[in-house]
Amino acid sequence: MVDRAVRPGDVAVMRLSDGGFGACQVTGVDGRVTSAYALRWHSVDRPSLDELRGVEPLMLDHHAHHGRLAHLSIGSWHAVPPGFAWIGNLPVPEGVPALSNTYSGWQSLADDVVRQRRWDRELPAAAKAAYRAAATRGEVDVDFGAGTATLGAATPRLLDLSGAGSMPVPTSGPVRWSALDQLPRCTALTWAGPDRGLARALADHPIVSSLTWRDAPPVVDLTDTGLQHLSLSGADVREVRLPRGLHGLELAAADPGLAVYAADGGRWLHLILTGADAETTVPAGLHGVREVALDGGGTMFVNAVRELKKLESVRIHWRKPPGQLIDAAALASLTRLAVIELVDGYGLDADTLPELTSLTQLSISGLRRSIVPDFKARYRGTGVRLVIEGAKPDTWLAANLNTRSGTGSTTTPEVEPPPARHTPARSAPLTSFCRTVIGEPTKLNWLCAPWLRRSTRSTRSTRSSTRCAERKPSTRSWNSPPGLRSQRIWPTSGSTSGVTSN
Repeated sequence: MVDRAVRPGDVAVMRLSDGGFGACQVTGVDGRVTSAYALRWHSVDRPSLDELRGVEPLMLDHHAHHGRLAHLSIGSWHAVPPGFAWIGNLPVPEGVPALSNTYSGWQSLADDVVRQRRWDRELPAAAKAAYRAAATRGEVDVDFGAGTATLGAATPRLLDLSGAGSMPVPTSGPVRWSALDQLPRCTALTWAGPDRGLARALADHPIVSSLTWRDAPPVVDLTDTGLQHLSLSGADVREVRLPRGLHGLELAAADPGLAVYAADGGRWLHLILTGADAETTVPAGLHGVREVALDGGGTMFVNAVRELKKLESVRIHWRKPPGQLIDAAALASLTRLAVIELVDGYGLDADTLPELTSLTQLSISGLRRSIVPDFKARYRGTGVRLVIEGAKPDTWLAANLNTRSGTGSTTTPEVEPPPARHTPARSAPLTSFCRTVIGEPTKLNWLCAPWLRRSTRSTRSTRSSTRCAERKPSTRSWNSPPGLRSQRIWPTSGSTSGVTSN
């Protein structure tokens, strides 16, 4: 995505995680916040500006949504994804507000298109009808084979069946997976140990789109499921087969011998590697991955991503001091790397990163205040948009770096910052997904993270933001203006699996 200033009416084509193309339009720019909305458009080929003229806005009515406009406000921390391309300017539809009071990142606009399309075209009618009907149902008795529990049919969107939650599950033997029929609004599961029919149950309940699986077995086959997000851990895991619709994969302390089978070599995945260290590598089979987040200790290593020649975006989050990056020079070989996000890298210097001709945005949250001028000087006039927040005095770091929270980190993971000090890079406990449970208003904590997907706090904080070259944003919000044509919204035929883009 070429760096540029944006103005109301600007239209961008969005590369989608299902292989197709969507579009969004800017509605307003207010300081470091840009508002944009998604258009109701999905196509196999990249659309032209003329094709998008008059296309109606995307109204979300999947799951618990009731016709809300897919309109967001986006702060400067969030880089415009490399898969977005600005193609021109069109009039903003009458009645569309300039700014939205829902805050998130650019990628959420693309995700909204994919989630709505999945609801409209892929989920069985019976599953959608049961989801809606359960909203007014009372309590139900649920039994997975280890005793009955009474739950509200409308409430358990995240169900813990790992044995650590309140729902009793047999410790061995068969599981009565038919109990999920009583919970048609359950969209996320937590599980632990052997499969025991889990994959088959997920295939039979495609409304479940998010799974956390701990202590997973050597072979994990989720090919036939409707999962979109998977968090997987287990010392014995050696082979993982993913469904084509999955676009969020989190692996905890993955074994170096792990092989992952994903569509197009993982091209459509956002990959998160937690517990990253010197031995961490990207699993075999994911050579096509374009977005990676590394989450680890005090010293991080670039060797984990150096072989990903198609990598466009990388995020590194240090959980302990000293916040150093080893072998950063290896990033120079990644000729498509456009976005870098660094969180709590207190051991970084302004010259740590190599020269990257493809870099368009560098976002840093948490570093020594004494080196901020050096960063600004290095990137001034280079075409790189530099965003810095959370810089701390060296004296404060010396006194607190190894003491606060007893974790060796300057952050306090269990205490959310107040709205006036909202920091997108730390707004949730784990990864870079601030996606909601398949787009529902309720969030999954393990999915939430620095690339904020859906937050209701303002991103206008006291962060220090330096723009060495103005970059574009996008925004939108409203309630259904009349008279807009809805041309070529969901194509009636044609696969998006083979779409390529620059």
